[in-house]
Order: sequence, then structure tokens, then C-alpha cells
Amino acid sequence: MGLTRDTLTRGILARMAPLQSLWQRMSLALRRMFARSGGNHLCDTCKYDYGNACRRPERPNARTCPDYKRR
Repeated sequence: MGLTRDTLTRGILARMAPLQSLWQRMSLALRRMFARSGGNHLCDTCKYDYGNACRRPERPNARTCPDYKRR
């Protein structure tokens, strides 16, 4: 009764999945927290706030954005 490489890999990946979702939830919470703290919209300080660089429907009043990069 031996463990195969595939079985071990699946076991490791299954244990890592909750950590990845935790990281995603933490990241989203931090983005929301900082978006609200300034009272301003993210688009005001975004790297992509010019011309047609950003085509998101939330623009120019976005409070959260997955593409946000500070200038």
C-alpha cells in the first residue's frame, strides 16, 4: 500500500486551497477598507485614469477595482 506521486500532489493542493481563498478574502477586505478610508474614488488616484485606458463600467466612481494601480 504505497502512496503515488499524484495522490500526494492532490493532497498538498487540497490543503493549500483554503489558504488561497483566505488570501483572496483578505486582499479584497484591504482594498475595500482603503477605498473607503479616503472618501475619494479610486479612479482619482489610479494609474489608468486617462483617455480610454480603463473601460470598466464603474469608472469614474469605483470604490473597488481589481485593476487598480496607484500612480
